[in-house]
Amino acid sequence: MPHPALDPDALEKFRRAGVIARQARELAISRILPGAKLASVMAEVEAFIVSQGAGMAFPAQTSRNHIAAHYCPRPGDPTIYEPEDVVKVDIGVEVDGYVADNAQTVYLGEKEKYHNMIQASADGLAAAIDAAGPGVEINTISAAIEAAITARGFRPVYNLTGHGVGRWIVHCAPQIPATPDKWGRGKTKLEPGMVIAIEPFATDGKGTVHESGRSEIFALQRQPRKMKGIDPAVWSVIEGMNGLPFARRTFAGMPADDVEDTLGRLKRTGALMEFPPLVDPDPAVRVSQTEHTLIIHEEGVEVTTAE
Repeated sequence: MPHPALDPDALEKFRRAGVIARQARELAISRILPGAKLASVMAEVEAFIVSQGAGMAFPAQTSRNHIAAHYCPRPGDPTIYEPEDVVKVDIGVEVDGYVADNAQTVYLGEKEKYHNMIQASADGLAAAIDAAGPGVEINTISAAIEAAITARGFRPVYNLTGHGVGRWIVHCAPQIPATPDKWGRGKTKLEPGMVIAIEPFATDGKGTVHESGRSEIFALQRQPRKMKGIDPAVWSVIEGMNGLPFARRTFAGMPADDVEDTLGRLKRTGALMEFPPLVDPDPAVRVSQTEHTLIIHEEGVEVTTAE
């Protein structure tokens, strides 16, 4: 099967999604200040994406401190950014289904350690981009990420990986871990037409995270066999996502009971996947993340989410 960006029309849509994703990420970073509500910042980001004629490839997320990923403000979430927060924003955009995914970290303080941690994840990404290209093994990229992060005295988060993206797909092959794979899977080589998101995480912890807390992010993994207990209006929104992830706030204006009943029914029947926050078990640990989306060309790589 040909890789998605080999089609000229798809290529231009991947590029357009990348431009909007970068602008949305920059908007989010400009709004992250002590006292600002997480929910308000993410709502502004999503409104901007829609204003550009695009859609969310996944709900805009902002994870703080020891939460590495997947914190998505719930409807009415009162949480605010605090001084000393290490704040990640992870934003995905789709244009006609073609996805761009990017992330950045900002530290609301003055400690050199955490500025260095942010630079460590940025260095890991820069090293990965420098290493990437047609014919390059995934292990080569992984080794570059790990070396750049450990050079600054931090660890990668080993159980979070970069990934391919496609049309209506946020996560697909190839996986791009932050350390070389010892079981041979890292021998996969990048090929022209692949579109990949590389997202190193750096941490002062042990380098592993686990799921913890209530999920606000969901994705349909298969069609339900029966529609009993599924609200038609809520189902219409889910079906309209074309398999992309969504959040409770996606159903703004709909009765909360209808939403919860439908989500519960879909979960019980195995039709719905949940994505709880991914956290380090030690709340004193901090995690940074930096991410861009790349298109692999015959002659090199193009970063769609960078200037």
